[in-house]
Amino acid sequence: MSFIKEFKEFAMRGNVIDLAVGVIIGGAFGKIVDSLVKDIVMPVVGRLVGGVDFRHLYLNLGSQSYDTLEAAEKAGAPLVKYGAFINTTIDFLIIALAIFVAIKAINKLKRDEPPAPAPEPAPEPEDVKLLREIRDALKQR
Repeated sequence: MSFIKEFKEFAMRGNVIDLAVGVIIGGAFGKIVDSLVKDIVMPVVGRLVGGVDFRHLYLNLGSQSYDTLEAAEKAGAPLVKYGAFINTTIDFLIIALAIFVAIKAINKLKRDEPPAPAPEPAPEPEDVKLLREIRDALKQR
């Protein structure tokens, strides 16, 4: 029973729950970014570079030629799908930019912590006090 109790304590810690929520939200965010790249960004980029659809760009390493990527995949031809790589790279860049902007905004919203109060000076040793008293007494004469 000790093992189950330890596991329960581990699983119910705040950090583990926060991590689970982060993973779930990250997965949903990934789908949004994927749709943004595939459905909005890449068609615009393809149009700007002459009507190219990057998803269908590939290099056939086999001896036969195919009209489409789907036909080559169906035939089992060895392919280098560099268009998919370009899409994935753009996905990554957009996700990295979004995370950077979010973290920057969060850091800006954090309240500045007040400066720590200055430490009180250490009490003077007894001999220093006596020397000051002697000095002050000599000045008065």
